[in-house]
Amino acid sequence: SGEVVRLPSGPKRHYPSYAYAAVDLGTNNCRLLVAVPTQSGFRAVDAFSRIVRLGEGLSVTQRLSDEAVERTIEALAICKTKMQARRVRRMRLVATEACRLALNSQDFISRVRSELGLSVEIISPRTEARLATAGCASLVDPESRSVIVFDIGGGSTEIAWLRGRIRSLQTDPCHSIRAWDSLSVGIVPLAERYKSTSLDAGVFEQMVGDVSQMLSKFASLARGAMKGRNVHLLGASGTVTTIGGIHLGLARYNRARVDGLWMSRADAGAVISSVSAMSQTERVAHSCIGRDRADLVVAGCAILEAILREFPCERLRVADRGLREGILMGMMRKDGAWSRGEEKRPG
Repeated sequence: SGEVVRLPSGPKRHYPSYAYAAVDLGTNNCRLLVAVPTQSGFRAVDAFSRIVRLGEGLSVTQRLSDEAVERTIEALAICKTKMQARRVRRMRLVATEACRLALNSQDFISRVRSELGLSVEIISPRTEARLATAGCASLVDPESRSVIVFDIGGGSTEIAWLRGRIRSLQTDPCHSIRAWDSLSVGIVPLAERYKSTSLDAGVFEQMVGDVSQMLSKFASLARGAMKGRNVHLLGASGTVTTIGGIHLGLARYNRARVDGLWMSRADAGAVISSVSAMSQTERVAHSCIGRDRADLVVAGCAILEAILREFPCERLRVADRGLREGILMGMMRKDGAWSRGEEKRPG
């Protein structure tokens, strides 16, 4: 609460003072962010995150389980209460890979609408990639010529090659996307595929190899991103922020220290090696991992390692922002939050 997300500077504008809300309903997490626009971006006034594992078992059954649906509806009810308390006037709730794949996703969406009065939109992989890119693009190094932006999700991984600088609030950073892809691999299905909680180095390499095969098509399209200097990686997701927290040696996760953190490729690789070599007990006990992430973090590390190998940049920037921020920026930009003249009110 009170966190300020700043975007590239420009002339002062009129901006609305009412609250906006974004809900990202993923395969693993349900996350809410409520914010109000400011002249330099927006200010977060409330947030909520809960691991609901909506996609648990989906790779086997192709259905959302009753238990997962109950957990998710409970989390969405909390989101609704928070949005009402903040008098949100504009909201967007999106669901991603789990709902794209599940045979009974429409039943789930209908139940959310009837029980909570909330409309959940199942977005396409392309939309997800664009929103995730928009949400963390303000962390792009202004001196960079090319950036590989990625978001390791619970059910899929979005990746984009971004060229050009983010110049103003009015500019949609997605106009700078040269290539993108949505890989049908996320931490939940990858962890379920390799069920052992004590993975040896050989099995970890198999996981990395699986992801590398999926990355190959995008890598061939974006090979031009590696040409020249001033190229870096920009990674969003719990996996990347966890790696950042471990690298800093935090006794407790601190978003202010992790969001925007620069890491060298060598430092990121060292943390990945350390985490993948831990026992399940060690991961549970670690302050930056914990019980909720202990069985999933190795799968996330395997995805990150594959990206680091395919795009051998020397610098990785960590983003504790992404889809929700992209949703908020899109709504605010559409309402003319940073435009000259009279503010526009949502319809």
